[in-house]
Amino acid sequence: MTISEGQRVGKQRAGWRPDRLREQREAHGLTLEKAGERLREVAERAKLKGIPAANPQTLWQHEQGEVFPGPHYRRAYCLLYRATEPDLGFRTALPGEETSFRLTPMDDRLNGAHVLAVERAVHAITPGTEAADHAALQQRIIDAWKRRHTGGDPHRPVLILVGGYAGSGKTELARFIVQLTGWPLLDKDPLTRPLVEKLLVALGADANDRHTDLYRESVRPVEYDCLMQSAMANIRCGISTVLTAPFIGEMTDAAWMQRLTNRCGALGVDVFPIWVRCDEESMREYIGFRSAARDAWKLQRWDEYMATIDLDLRPAVPHLVVDNRLGTAVSLADQARQAMAAMYS
Repeated sequence: MTISEGQRVGKQRAGWRPDRLREQREAHGLTLEKAGERLREVAERAKLKGIPAANPQTLWQHEQGEVFPGPHYRRAYCLLYRATEPDLGFRTALPGEETSFRLTPMDDRLNGAHVLAVERAVHAITPGTEAADHAALQQRIIDAWKRRHTGGDPHRPVLILVGGYAGSGKTELARFIVQLTGWPLLDKDPLTRPLVEKLLVALGADANDRHTDLYRESVRPVEYDCLMQSAMANIRCGISTVLTAPFIGEMTDAAWMQRLTNRCGALGVDVFPIWVRCDEESMREYIGFRSAARDAWKLQRWDEYMATIDLDLRPAVPHLVVDNRLGTAVSLADQARQAMAAMYS
């Protein structure tokens, strides 16, 4: 089920304009060979996996529309040309998506572009409900990023919960917030996976089970308890913390969220739930691409899995939302990372 670069699906992609990749490459004065070298360099700096040879033949197939680039190739192209996916003709823009098709010379010196790139990416966090104060969190993140270079913090600590379905991009977005702010990240999977796998095996189940009643009733509560206790240990010390996990049951449980808000409020900590919105095609692509053993059941029974998914699901409390359909928000985060690296390297 893993998406491979060898799949010749490009010409079947609605809205794809492969000629734009060639136009961008030629506008930057790059040969196929040189573009491949730059693509590998960009991918290495951004720590993107899945960019193997980036050889001239592969790039030519992308430009000719014979092979549709995989997710990490698309991200690397966007970084290489400082463009968005619609800019590069990978897809049509979403309604209201900010995009422009500009050819930016590679030797253009950044002059304040890092600030604009960061603000543009952070502004992808928008209200999911009328009562959600998105501007407050945006300002907290931007201020924390700036304070890493100037010092001082006038705000109360915050606890940010980044939730969403598997493959929605929540981990990438949580990491981006952490890179801006310097706040610690607690990611449920690496934090609890060893415990979860051993507990499942001890109960006579598959270590990669994430779909049975046994997991949901006997293991999942312990998993989330570990995550939340770790978070509380941080915020009791006044340390702003970013959590990432699906939080499907938690964010949709108003009572659970109210208890958390009350506990944090008593410690002088503000809680900001963020829901990452995504689409089925993108989630399947990213889940297939990461090839994690815990995702095998989902990929083998995709239709059955999707029958349990409500793409319109939202938290039951005031919350923020990041629209990552077709990878839009992750692409903005990539652009901001690159701009910051150029500024501070």
